[in-house]
Amino acid sequence: MRIAITGARGQLGRQLMAAFAGHELWGLDLPEEDITQPAMSGRLAAWRPDLVLHAAAYTDVDGCERDPELAFRVNAVGTQHVALAAQQVGAAMLYISTNEVFDGTRRDLYREWDQLSPMSIYARSKAAGEQIVRDLLAGRFYIVRIAWLFGPGGNNFVTKILAAAEKTAALRVAADEFGNPTYAADLAAAIGRLVATGHFGIYHLTNTGFCSRYEFAREIMRLAGRPDLPITPILSAEWPRPSRPPLHAVLANTAAASLGIVLRSWQDALADYMAAGLSNSPGSPGSLCSL
Repeated sequence: MRIAITGARGQLGRQLMAAFAGHELWGLDLPEEDITQPAMSGRLAAWRPDLVLHAAAYTDVDGCERDPELAFRVNAVGTQHVALAAQQVGAAMLYISTNEVFDGTRRDLYREWDQLSPMSIYARSKAAGEQIVRDLLAGRFYIVRIAWLFGPGGNNFVTKILAAAEKTAALRVAADEFGNPTYAADLAAAIGRLVATGHFGIYHLTNTGFCSRYEFAREIMRLAGRPDLPITPILSAEWPRPSRPPLHAVLANTAAASLGIVLRSWQDALADYMAAGLSNSPGSPGSLCSL
């Protein structure tokens, strides 16, 4: 199968390249390929992929608030360019979305069919991408919502907590924001299983279980051999930032589980990630717009 992977240098894109290594692959990323440019659509269509895995995105949530035009140019218009190429050649497309398309005001789990209610610029731009994919791909799509992604080479919550712990004797972490930590390697493997089924639709793929940012940080430091580092639980409102993430946008894996696709616990995934030796590098400048 001919598979194009956008955002191929990002922490998820690299794992997708590895998970689909048995196929004919084209990994697209900056600076060579820019999804915001209309010409990229023609080049992608000319390659005639059978499947497009669209992992490229602008995921700096605070950056999206500061520059909404960039957020929509990448996450909405860029997605349209990719989707139009897939439409032109009859390729299936998988779009990576986010738990932040929900407002997080509920205290139970969000399922795949729940009404979207994005609040931030980032969330609205990703929800727009979902709508574009649904409109253009005539049912030949997978929308995969994820949360709290971490993986080798990524600038993620794990690397940020470890870096902060090196600079200070104590941490302050939000205890009222909940989500599903998701290991990029596990996610890529689950995506491989999903597309093999040919069951198009909307899916939530995260590692099993959920936690607060505070609980996540505590587990990170425990695995790092520093369980006694003081971590103070705070309210997210006490941490000033341009964007406010949803406080309880916890995803339930219902659709994929019905196909037998269930990821292991986030605790086991985190332990493997840290045992394998993670990178504190945020990746190359070319992967700015990649998951």
